[in-house]
Amino acid sequence: MDEFAVETLAEPSLSDPVLIEGLPGVGHVGKLAAEHLLEEFESEPIRRLYSEHFPPQVNVEDGRAKLACAELHAVEADDQDLLVLTGDHQPQESTGHYRLTDRVLDIATELGVDRVFALGGVPTGELIDEYDVIGAATDDGVIDELETAGVEFREDQPAGGIVGVSGLLLGLGERRDLDAACLMGETSGYLVDPKSARAVLEVLEAAIGFEVEFDSLEERADEMEEVVQKIQQMEGGQQATDDNLRYIG
Repeated sequence: MDEFAVETLAEPSLSDPVLIEGLPGVGHVGKLAAEHLLEEFESEPIRRLYSEHFPPQVNVEDGRAKLACAELHAVEADDQDLLVLTGDHQPQESTGHYRLTDRVLDIATELGVDRVFALGGVPTGELIDEYDVIGAATDDGVIDELETAGVEFREDQPAGGIVGVSGLLLGLGERRDLDAACLMGETSGYLVDPKSARAVLEVLEAAIGFEVEFDSLEERADEMEEVVQKIQQMEGGQQATDDNLRYIG
């Protein structure tokens, strides 16, 4: 297999499309957000990228095997065209991250993209109730725009920078003179986090100019809330046991 094999599925007619990336990461925030856009708006897959940089595996659904890949979808979000990148995996090593990002940007710019939004999560290390969205961008004008939309730009955060495709879309995008930003929803980092995904999408709505329903994300959030409550109950029981042991000791 070649380093990359790009399968062309459709040739859409797009008007000033915006690239949205939502690959797996902390809390699956970006992946959830991107997939929600595909579910809620009219969309079609237009490119499928296979690569030796993805894990050596197939995904299996209802007995059907599918080689690991990433997909680009054309999405009509109200009056705004989007190009949404999704997938079940990121590359396994640094070289793969660079080369996949470059290939995605090649395709995106050929299709007329000049704005990029990477979506993801930033871990807090604890369960939270309010979900702020932290940002990073390649241009002061983009920062001003996103601050108006409710994004927080914090000094030296996220700590350690932004890794993977999300970070490289900003770094490599800037070298191509693209306006690029990363929107990161706060999340515990322990669980899949639909609430954080919603917070990110609400900012994206304001920044780009579309409206999306959140009913299905709310249902998933309710399911995860039940999981969180069980975890908290277990932690409370463990704390009580630890306190009793300390008392006996």
